[in-house]
Amino acid sequence: MPALRHAILGVGGVGGLIGASLARLGDSVTVVVRRESLASYPEQLTLESPFGNFSVPVTRSAEVAPVDVLWIAVKATQLEGSLTSITNPDKITAIVPLLNGIDHIAQLRKRFGAERVIPATIAVESERVAPGHFVHRSPFAIVSIASAGRQLLAPTLDGFRKIGFECRFIDDEATLMWTKLVFLAPIALATTAFDQPVGGVMSNPEWKAQWESCVREACAVATAESAKVDPNTVLAGMSRAPYGMRSSMQKDVERGNPPELDAIAGPILRGGPRHGVEVRSTQALVDAVEARSVSTRNG
Repeated sequence: MPALRHAILGVGGVGGLIGASLARLGDSVTVVVRRESLASYPEQLTLESPFGNFSVPVTRSAEVAPVDVLWIAVKATQLEGSLTSITNPDKITAIVPLLNGIDHIAQLRKRFGAERVIPATIAVESERVAPGHFVHRSPFAIVSIASAGRQLLAPTLDGFRKIGFECRFIDDEATLMWTKLVFLAPIALATTAFDQPVGGVMSNPEWKAQWESCVREACAVATAESAKVDPNTVLAGMSRAPYGMRSSMQKDVERGNPPELDAIAGPILRGGPRHGVEVRSTQALVDAVEARSVSTRNG
């Protein structure tokens, strides 16, 4: 199968990791950046990763050109504004969003059509340290994609596996999307609310108990939404996470950026009342994150 043409919309930690890895595999990669940054943006992506350190050439553009796959990796708070760079959607074969949360799938399908949007998630700690320069900090990178994308993306995922990613196709979309959220939301909220890495949360009995309660609330809502998730599996999995790992929400608040609270906690908070599930711990953590965010922005 010939190499695919890829575009990356949102060249932050996740987008940079994906773009650099695709270019390393020999595929064509275009990074979409703001027009005012186009001339100064590096002509190559540099990645530091447990999977290897390397630099690879890419094409730069202010608009999404005709491609086989558009990977969207912007923050949920930036999604609507970023879509203005897609001027010719009919020339895009597939759109693969890697945003946090769930609600963006319906938003993108309404705009671009259900068949073109292939739900996907990524579990990783990766950040941009400078334009075109990215550091993949976690020892893992797990990409999960809806089985509807198997025919187009199977060779890409095979390539990712050779680099070091863990990749899988998942038949059930609800399970695909909620499986990430029930891991992400509790730890993102707890690390940000208490301003601690994973290890700091786990070593404090009170904070750990609140995180565990949030996990169980998230899983109860997910189950009511027809997802197949198990809170005990989530608790066991996160207990093995690197103790120094920090969430992107935590970093956003530290930098004075708005946290992705609606995307990450919103499905749980809205789903709880809809299904008669108590979500008090989740709400308490959201309130604490909001208070920290306001305090940081006000200096």
